Amino acid sequence: MNDLTPPNRCRIVLIAPPFVPAEHICAAFEGGDVASLILPDNGMDDASFQVFAERIVPIAQSAGVAVIIAGDNRIAGRVRADGIHVDVKPRELAETIERLAGKMMVGVGGVKTRDEALELGEERPDYMFFGRFGYDNKPEPHHRNLALGEWWAEMISIPCIVMAGCELASVEAVAATGAEFVALSSAVFADGRDPRAAIAAANALLDETAPRFED
Repeated sequence: MNDLTPPNRCRIVLIAPPFVPAEHICAAFEGGDVASLILPDNGMDDASFQVFAERIVPIAQSAGVAVIIAGDNRIAGRVRADGIHVDVKPRELAETIERLAGKMMVGVGGVKTRDEALELGEERPDYMFFGRFGYDNKPEPHHRNLALGEWWAEMISIPCIVMAGCELASVEAVAATGAEFVALSSAVFADGRDPRAAIAAANALLDETAPRFED
């Protein structure tokens, strides 16, 4: 359960990996501060994905966790999510932001270079995501994502999320870049891991090592 006053440092964004039951995702919220949850469809058909999201959204929101649906604003609207995540070109991003203005937040990812990030940033998304869903299969974050996150956090006021690795200790490297958010997926939901304990441990690491932001 989140505190009323969020910590003034890098915060956790959860990304639901394939085949993780809804109850395991919801259990993670009991481990401590989580800013938001990104739900990709992970290969589910629309009907199954909607049912899956409907189970999670109210529990997450009651815990103070914003829910972001990856890719499908129709399902996001049906389940009353807080936003959508898209991997699109600048023109499509602009159209999406205009269409959903005042209704949902819109975050964007899929960038590999500074130029791509800057082009998308000109459309003023709610956040920029550096990384790829499902590619957190090494202990440490990808060096390119760390470099992009550090550059972005220093230069641009739009918040960014940087994908961590499959080990919880990797949150320290992400926080050191100055990024506002660190994305965790397999580090929390690996087989045999207690998602509550994983979130508690990740928050403890961030409390101990993450730089504090200026008010």
